[in-house]
Amino acid sequence: MAAVILGCDTNMLVRWDYQAVVKCVAEFGSAIERWCLEHRPDVSPGTEAWLLLHGSNEAAAGLIGHGVVASEPYHLAGANEWFIAVAFDALLPLGEQIRPGILADALPHDHWAKAGGPSLVALPPSYEPSLRRLWRACGPTPAGRAEVVGGALPPDAVSTVQVSRFERDPDARRICLAFHGTSCAACGFSFESAYGGSAAEALAVHHVVPPDMLGHGYQLDPIADLIPLCPNCHAVAHSVNPPRTVSELRSMGPASSQVMRGEVVTPLALRAQEDARRIMEGGQG
Repeated sequence: MAAVILGCDTNMLVRWDYQAVVKCVAEFGSAIERWCLEHRPDVSPGTEAWLLLHGSNEAAAGLIGHGVVASEPYHLAGANEWFIAVAFDALLPLGEQIRPGILADALPHDHWAKAGGPSLVALPPSYEPSLRRLWRACGPTPAGRAEVVGGALPPDAVSTVQVSRFERDPDARRICLAFHGTSCAACGFSFESAYGGSAAEALAVHHVVPPDMLGHGYQLDPIADLIPLCPNCHAVAHSVNPPRTVSELRSMGPASSQVMRGEVVTPLALRAQEDARRIMEGGQG
């Protein structure tokens, strides 16, 4: 479905320990939180989600966060409510939310999530571009991180954008997942097996070598340069600079093997690993 608005009030943020979640996102790049709803939501993994704080007055309301739905709706034993997991990748500190007056053009008030507890409503697709522009202008401003430019895969395919940017190059992602599969290359978790085919959209596509370490004219190879990671492993990879390698992530997990059980290590994969190691050590690729 289209992007959604997640609505909450300040009481929910207090119960949620919002400041701790903001710190987690700032430190690790994302935080996965459980979202509770009274009815089964019409939403699937990979859906873009915007966090909207509502209140009795404009001073307490506003757009405060961004993330992506990371699970199918589910029940907990003994509970009547429905839950989804949301991976938040950008959050503003409480008090710095984008106020309703600024939001008026990007997000019409009649589409705001209703007060009275956690809620979820669909965002009309026609408003998505203006909301993203507003978020880029007024949202968090962390240090830049390089991402793939949208389009095909020409030279000069690296540019620096905000870390909170949601878009990913669709062609590069498709080729990467077609070759490497839809399981996390580090821990082996499969959204597709756990939640169904559409859940693979929650998988992140990770640069083996940070793009800002590559030359300006470097031409992206989606097979050698990109690898699928689950949101947790992706966050741990980027918790240090330069990011941890896939081998390091595997050694940190329950299984210490440098190669996942059942994985076929091709000559191309070995060559890509060696090239990545040379680049990150300051040599020539």
